[in-house]
Amino acid sequence: MLLAVYVLVKIDPTLGSRAAEPVVQFLGVYEQLMPDWLAVILALLLIVIAQVKINVTNGYSGSLAWLNAYTRVTRRYPGRTVFVLFNLSIALGLMLMDVFGLMAWVLSLYANFVMAWLVTISADIAINKYMLRLSPMRPEFRRGMLHNWNPVGLVSVTAASVLSLAAFFGLFGAVVQPFAVLISIGTAALLTPLTAAATRGRYYLRRRSDGVDLPMYDEDGNPSAERLRCHVTGYTFERPDMLASAVRGPLGETQYVSSLALTLMLTPNTMCCP
Repeated sequence: MLLAVYVLVKIDPTLGSRAAEPVVQFLGVYEQLMPDWLAVILALLLIVIAQVKINVTNGYSGSLAWLNAYTRVTRRYPGRTVFVLFNLSIALGLMLMDVFGLMAWVLSLYANFVMAWLVTISADIAINKYMLRLSPMRPEFRRGMLHNWNPVGLVSVTAASVLSLAAFFGLFGAVVQPFAVLISIGTAALLTPLTAAATRGRYYLRRRSDGVDLPMYDEDGNPSAERLRCHVTGYTFERPDMLASAVRGPLGETQYVSSLALTLMLTPNTMCCP
């Protein structure tokens, strides 16, 4: 926004909406500092590097999200490559449909969801974890340690999104409409601790111990790099990803099961230690 105002006021007042384009902004600023030919090279280089970084990051992280959701729903693990291609195909389709022309409206709509999500996470950390002591101090992701649903995040994100979207589309009147995102923020900040207090934090963890005798962290406080073999998949995984299995080995020894194996099972909690 600062660069857009700068190029409109100081460089070319006739740019209009083009002042919002990054290439125009970078080129306009660089041309004030160096020769035109060098400004063009640096502007193009910066844009290429930024776009490659953004697209690689989004392609990777988006594929992880798709893969996690697909695996949880179908109990199948097709591999990450499939969803990298799937995610990039969606991105290409949106680009060809010129979604950039609708960017302001799309981002305004998206803000209602993303603020509900971000404020729920922030309130859970700041209030539920450190003030109310209802949320576990260390984040837990292993399937066997978690309930299928935690109403804290589900209630907060859903209610905040629904109310803010209702305001965004004018259901509460034109006066309230500009405050849709603030409604999302306020609702999430209020409901997150209230839901945690109402449920007394019972849905954060299914069990307190993973049954593995090895320490989770090394002497420096980093996640342990010790590797254990999952008796279901046959692959080895690092200690923080493993739980003791309820199924004993041929000699009665403790076996271990990975989060991946539990995610693929229809009844994952029967495989975990009590």
